[in-house]
Amino acid sequence: MPNPSIKNEKVYEKIRDEGGSKEKAARIANASAAEGAGTVSARGGRAGSYDDMTRDELYERARKIGIEGRSDMSKDELIAALRDH
Repeated sequence: MPNPSIKNEKVYEKIRDEGGSKEKAARIANASAAEGAGTVSARGGRAGSYDDMTRDELYERARKIGIEGRSDMSKDELIAALRDH
């Protein structure tokens, strides 16, 4: 059953299949439906890779978005939690 809050289900499912979080997939899918895929893709890709970040940087990002149990997580666990959020 389609989610009525998702404006472009095809884009949403593609991002989820590639490992994107539900929030990220919804944000991109809805933006591409409203503004067009070309506009959205032109401004994308500016963020660095989680793999290139230090554990402290990942911890701070996890803290900002409220991931529980972050203080006990390793770098790999923080990356996984951020990607799944």
